[in-house]
Amino acid sequence: MWRRIAVWFWGILAILLTAEFCSGLLAPAGEIPVAAGTESAGAVALTFDDGPHPVCTPRLLDGLKERGVRASFFLIGQNIDGNEDIVRRMQAEGHLIGNHSQSHVQLTAENIREARSQIACVNGKIEAVTGSAPAYIRPPFGSWSEELESAVPMTVALWNLDPLDWKLQDAPSVVRYVLDHAENGSIILLHDVYETSVEAALEIVDELTARGYEFVTVDELLVE
Repeated sequence: MWRRIAVWFWGILAILLTAEFCSGLLAPAGEIPVAAGTESAGAVALTFDDGPHPVCTPRLLDGLKERGVRASFFLIGQNIDGNEDIVRRMQAEGHLIGNHSQSHVQLTAENIREARSQIACVNGKIEAVTGSAPAYIRPPFGSWSEELESAVPMTVALWNLDPLDWKLQDAPSVVRYVLDHAENGSIILLHDVYETSVEAALEIVDELTARGYEFVTVDELLVE
């Protein structure tokens, strides 16, 4: 009798120990276990100005799609012309599309009527392509005013990490700067009209992903 009880006890103990061990290896359906040392480092947003570019932007979109990353694109109206399919692709792949003026003028240097015309023109082009007008604007040079704030019912999306990719046009230098300064909440400013910037952007995605960062669209950071 005592032998049977002992066998039963050790059998139950073995089952419990096995279940405890396996619970560390298996995750509930739909969840992915997080390996030690890869906890989330926070969220960052990749943003791109001045496009769409007929060559660089599709290459960038290919790389982002391959990596499952969504970004934010602030478009110049005159660059939309002839590149409508690229804008449609941005929308289809879940990227945020914003306004960057019709011809990259400093909006605060224009009279309010001309500034509003610059903005309205781009909104109309984006809406004609995507079916909806953009809610976000990035004014060229970050130049905005209280007068524009009152006259334009859009949300301004600036940035807080600028590696000067347009000036350097050197991918390793851009990558190094971003990796040295990125933190939770970083809004990274790049331009999808330079091959070096596309190369840098994809390397930045790979490196920051490895560090545990999540990439989101800029609206997801601004609403927090």
